[in-house]
Amino acid sequence: MTRIYVGPVPLVDLGTVGETALLGAFDGDIVVPQLVADAVSTEPAKTNLAKFVADGDATIELIDTEYAEQAQAILGVSEPVVESRLLEPVLGAMSERDEATPIGLVTDDRPFRTIADGLGATVTGTFGVVVRAASEDKYLKTTQAKRIVRRIDSHGLHLTGELRAEAIGDV
Repeated sequence: MTRIYVGPVPLVDLGTVGETALLGAFDGDIVVPQLVADAVSTEPAKTNLAKFVADGDATIELIDTEYAEQAQAILGVSEPVVESRLLEPVLGAMSERDEATPIGLVTDDRPFRTIADGLGATVTGTFGVVVRAASEDKYLKTTQAKRIVRRIDSHGLHLTGELRAEAIGDV
């Protein structure tokens, strides 16, 4: 089964508008590294993450593997950071050539997305979650997905006009 690791920005963005459950549209186990969970400190995102985990829709896991130093070297950091912890499972899957357990990442950090994609992870961002939920869930209508995109945008993400049109157009 696919393991999908989620970064802090999508959790904050979705949690702020009460839509963390949209991550359930993915076929796989949703994993929040402990370092990521610790970074989600604003309300209501923190409470919504806790509820999402308590409901059994995700797990919080301590990520500290034999790939920690390699992940840090790739990212040019000397200590573990959120992105290096998210990269460790990707490196593990790549090293083990474990095609039975593909790795997915949900992150909005563009440079990090490029690195993870290059290493074989399937990568998406916050708006990819909304689009996926709209395409997979017969109960989430396109108009509802567009409202979610607008609500996320109104809570601080502030998309450029071009990016907003693309996100809404994808839905």
